[in-house]
Amino acid sequence: MEYAGWVPPRGYDRVVFRGDPSIVDGKAPEFLAFWTKGGRVLAGMNVNVWDVQDQIQALVRTGYAGGTVDLDRLADPSVPLESLVE
Repeated sequence: MEYAGWVPPRGYDRVVFRGDPSIVDGKAPEFLAFWTKGGRVLAGMNVNVWDVQDQIQALVRTGYAGGTVDLDRLADPSVPLESLVE
């Protein structure tokens, strides 16, 4: 598990999941989670998904700079994370 960004309690309006955070048939979950406010990514976490921390950090930097993302696309695992950073 890796985490990037920071969000105070109640400092977000939605957590967007990419993948399934559930344990299924005893298998560890594999997912990303993004804390967002007004379409801006303020923090992100990857759990059992590797080599995505650079993209997550880019989304967080974009969010803190005021950039927004389409949250439906953010949740869609078929959309490359790097395509969401403007």
